Amino acid sequence: IVGTPAAFMDLELFSTSDKLLQKLDNNEALLGSYPVDDDCRIHVTDCSGTQSGEFTDLSKVEKFEISDEAYEKRADSIRNFKKNMKLGRFNEENRAKQEEALAKKEEEEKVAAEDIAVGNRCKVQVPGQPTKIGTVMFVGTADFKPGYWVGVKYDEPLGKNDGSVNGKRYFECEPKYGVFVKPLSVTVGDFPEEDYGLDEM
Repeated sequence: IVGTPAAFMDLELFSTSDKLLQKLDNNEALLGSYPVDDDCRIHVTDCSGTQSGEFTDLSKVEKFEISDEAYEKRADSIRNFKKNMKLGRFNEENRAKQEEALAKKEEEEKVAAEDIAVGNRCKVQVPGQPTKIGTVMFVGTADFKPGYWVGVKYDEPLGKNDGSVNGKRYFECEPKYGVFVKPLSVTVGDFPEEDYGLDEM
């Protein structure tokens, strides 16, 4: 919250399903010491009494409005600047290259996905993360993001889900054992499960 001292902020950690997990009330603790996961939410409450709420209700804030037609005619707009400088979507050549690169990558992912089958043992190599071993549980397109995806059940609880995303189930596994990765990050092969000697003394 802008304009509020940290000492007057109450922090609460909410899960991906918007359930209150706990208060973040230890100022000496690192964020990693709390059960924070991807897409969790930290709710900040201002306890200083300075926020009266006059700007939280947007209906009370006077706004400048302009039609798209009128904005198009302005010479001093960001849109006009981008057109003149051929930036972003106004750079036809660059846009065509980006679309071509995207189409090429999608084709590569499709070809890679065709070589992966449910039940295959595999290793997953995502840049910046350690290599993980698991079993392929799902191959195909999904609702949560475009493109081809591979659902993997890891041998260890190093994943992000239980085989479901946004309430839709793609495969079954224990929580934290499931993950969805792009086909190019998956290598199938003979990757036996490691024996950690848990049955031995």
